[in-house]
Amino acid sequence: MVVEPSLSFTSMPPPTQCTREGLTGIQWLASEAWSTAAVLSTPKKYHHILQGSMGFAIRRAHIPRLQDFLLRLHPLSPDAHENPFLIPFWEEVFQCSLGVQAEGQEHDAEGKPPCSGAEELGNVENIYSDVSQLRISYNVYKAVYAIVHALKAMRSCVKGKGPFHLQACPDVDNIQPWQLFHYITQVEYLNSFGDETKFDENGDPAAMYDLVNWQLSPNGEMQFVTIGKFDEAITDGKQKLQIQEQNIVWNGNQSKVPLSVCSSICPPDAIECVRCLPEFWSNAERTVCIPKQVEFLSFSDTMGITLMAISIIGSFCTCVVVVIFSCHRTTPIVRANNSELSFLLLFSLTLCFLCSLTFIGRPSKWSCMLRHTAFGITFVLCISCILGKTIVVLMAFKAALPGSDVMRWFGPAQQKAIITVSTLVQVIICIVWLVVAPPSPRRLMPRESAIVILLCDEGSPVAFALVLGYIGLLACLCLLLAFLARKLPDNFNEAKLITFSMLIFCAVWVAFVPAYISSPGKYSTVTEVFAILASSYGLLGCIFAPKCYIILLRPEKNTKKHLMSKSATDKF
Repeated sequence: MVVEPSLSFTSMPPPTQCTREGLTGIQWLASEAWSTAAVLSTPKKYHHILQGSMGFAIRRAHIPRLQDFLLRLHPLSPDAHENPFLIPFWEEVFQCSLGVQAEGQEHDAEGKPPCSGAEELGNVENIYSDVSQLRISYNVYKAVYAIVHALKAMRSCVKGKGPFHLQACPDVDNIQPWQLFHYITQVEYLNSFGDETKFDENGDPAAMYDLVNWQLSPNGEMQFVTIGKFDEAITDGKQKLQIQEQNIVWNGNQSKVPLSVCSSICPPDAIECVRCLPEFWSNAERTVCIPKQVEFLSFSDTMGITLMAISIIGSFCTCVVVVIFSCHRTTPIVRANNSELSFLLLFSLTLCFLCSLTFIGRPSKWSCMLRHTAFGITFVLCISCILGKTIVVLMAFKAALPGSDVMRWFGPAQQKAIITVSTLVQVIICIVWLVVAPPSPRRLMPRESAIVILLCDEGSPVAFALVLGYIGLLACLCLLLAFLARKLPDNFNEAKLITFSMLIFCAVWVAFVPAYISSPGKYSTVTEVFAILASSYGLLGCIFAPKCYIILLRPEKNTKKHLMSKSATDKF
């Protein structure tokens, strides 16, 4: 198969080169530039090479009475003297001399016999009288009618309702080109051939082409047979490209589609097979390579929808807790242990729930960098808030001892500094990670599998381990401090809640490491998302659920007297 896009050959036409080389059996695909070119279809020496060629050509139409109009020309007609081109044209067509010199034309009839007067254009076959391939002429025909419709619309303009400034209409006696262009772009009509003519915002018409096939007629002439069409103006659901395959004649006068040498099927007794590329997989018959199925954690599959729903529900529950705390912000249970830290912790928990959404969807360069850094920073912010609350609980009881001024060193400003510094360390780790070896999309294409696995490569395993390790370090520190403060006297000792939350948090992430390493394909991403959601729900439930229970269902316990009383139970 040969695709030739133009007719501007530098030395000789490709068919001539094929003739010299003795090449046959080539299927040619022509562009509009030469799909109906007589310079190639007329010479019989090209017929055996170009027979069966196909290409797009400008739409053809049979314009009624056009041939009669063309053949009416005659030098003896009354209006012949008004046409300065008629005499030179007549003498050139019939190779005779009329003995008359047209005005403004050089008379060159030397050596030509005088015309007899019996010459008729209808008896001559040439490009002038041939109306079988009206393609450029059909475009001119449609252009004239488009201008006529534009002029008609222009003359029908109602004064005061025009399309121009101040709703003015154009002056039909002094039409400006830009005014005519405006009306032409509004033209939309269906001509007598059933073709629709309209223009886009740039003034370009819709593309309309015939798909022609070069077929030899019984008399040995090359014919351009229309076997399909392309119409860009079709908008009713039909296909814009329509092909009548049963009418196609291929090179070599064949009705069957020729097989490409590059993709022919191996014979049944073939013993040599070619291995498919890594991103392809052989079909059941092992005759062709087909693309492998791409697998990643998608928003459309069941697992992705489930995780997304759990994430959104978690963020919604966190927002509900924020509303409850806002409505009861003056109560003792909300004010205890620094309410500002409680709201900041709820904000960071919301981010923890939402950051799990970045792990769902097709991995890209930006999503891979965002998912790991967002996860690392939001969780450190969350654990830093819990660390601040734990220190407040521990130092508050230390300050109750006579002569102690320890709270001077752990006031609100110091608590904010602890959170800021702790989070800033993780931010620096993530920035260095992104600069040195950022996470990026990766395709796993195992030979023995029929799927291509899309996932995010960590880029630097050391940086990923540092992010997780720093989170684990802060979590262990929180667990240790909360455990030390668990038996301090208070009817509502928040250290117990923090201890339980940190136990769940650490258990989840300790179980995550072996599960993440052993999970295949997209399930490693599922494991990470599950760990994020499970630990977030653990923190939300253990720290804030008991408080919401007292606020909403046991308001009698939401008093300063009750909170400051000695606890009767001293277990755990």
